[in-house]
Amino acid sequence: MIRKILELVAGVGPARSADNEKSLTDRVQVATCVLLLEIAHSDDRFTEAERSKVLEILKKRFQLADDQVAELLDLGQVERKQSSDLWRFTNMIDNNYSREEKERVVECLWKVVYADGRLDVHEDHLIHRLSKLLNLSHRQLIDAKKRVMGWD
Repeated sequence: MIRKILELVAGVGPARSADNEKSLTDRVQVATCVLLLEIAHSDDRFTEAERSKVLEILKKRFQLADDQVAELLDLGQVERKQSSDLWRFTNMIDNNYSREEKERVVECLWKVVYADGRLDVHEDHLIHRLSKLLNLSHRQLIDAKKRVMGWD
């Protein structure tokens, strides 16, 4: 079971068209989950408010049942801990999402940042870095923040 999950995330294993599409969808979901978890942990505190926000975002964004969200969160935590960088996750999203979808991911990141009611300097630095890795401009990053904060 674990081997199948790791193959799914790594993108290896037997190639079948319907399976490949499902695999791609699953890998993008895992990549998004990892980014959400990384931003939540970037200030060295993973609060219950942040955890709840991550679960809420994953459930709504990917239209998953509670057990599927829990499984995705567990897999995202494993992937986050095993990874030495975030490039493969941002690259997965960058290569498979439109500009608008990537902006929605950044909006989700902002929601997690502000789940605890404050912006930490480490969170701010990381979200800027992730935005660049997703090939979004500074303006797109700030516009996403404004939408989340209700400033537009």
